[in-house]
Amino acid sequence: MQARDVMVAPVITVKPNSSVRDVANLFLKHKISAVPVVDDTGKLVGIVTEGDLLHRVENDTEMRRSSWLRIFTDQDVLAAEYAKSHSRKVADVMTTRVVFAAPEASLADIAMLMERHSIKRVPIVNKGPLVGIVSRANLIQALATAPPSLQIPLSDQAIRDRLLAHLRAQPWPHTAQLNATVKDGVVDVWGICHSNAEREAVRIAAENIPGVRAVKNNMSMPPIGPFI
Repeated sequence: MQARDVMVAPVITVKPNSSVRDVANLFLKHKISAVPVVDDTGKLVGIVTEGDLLHRVENDTEMRRSSWLRIFTDQDVLAAEYAKSHSRKVADVMTTRVVFAAPEASLADIAMLMERHSIKRVPIVNKGPLVGIVSRANLIQALATAPPSLQIPLSDQAIRDRLLAHLRAQPWPHTAQLNATVKDGVVDVWGICHSNAEREAVRIAAENIPGVRAVKNNMSMPPIGPFI
C-alpha cells in the first residue's frame, strides 16, 4: 500500500499569520494533535503540534530556569524560548523543518520516517501542494483492515525448506549452527542462538509459514566461557 491509500484528505491547515489560540481551538474541535501550516499557494511551510504549545505564558507553563542556569544558557536559546511561549502567531511557534513524503511513498517508508524522526504524522506533498497527511493511527487502521493473505498449508518438507531458506536470507540468525525438523506441521528448531531476541525471532519466522501448527524451540545459548 502507498501513502495515498491511507492518507487523510483534505487536510485541516492554518496559515502562518493564524493565531495560536485558533490552533488550540482547532485541536479541541477536531480532536487532533497537530496541524500543517501552508502559504497562500497551498505549499507546506511548517507544522504546529501540541508540543509546540506546551510552554505558554497563558497557562503559566513557560520554560523556567534557575538564575545560575540562565548564566550558562546561550542568550539566543533564552530569546527563542521567550518568543515561543509569548508569541501570538503560528509563524513564531511552528516547526519549519518538516519531514514529508510523496503520495507514492510506501507505508514501510512512512513508518521508517516516523521512527527515524520520532514523529507521529507525515504530511503528504505532491510536487508542491499539500494533499494529505498520514498519522500513526492511519497505519494502525491499515493494519486492522488488511485482508488476510491466502495461505495454502505446505508439506513438512516444504515447511523445512522454506524456513531454512528464509532464515538464511536474514542478517541476524547464525544459520551455520541452526537446523529444523518438521513432523505433522510441528517444527522443532535446533542449534545455537546468541541472544533471546534471536531465539524469539526464529520462532516467529517458523510460526508464519503456512501449515505450521506448533513450534518447539530447542535452541540454546553458547557457554559463556570456562569456569576457573
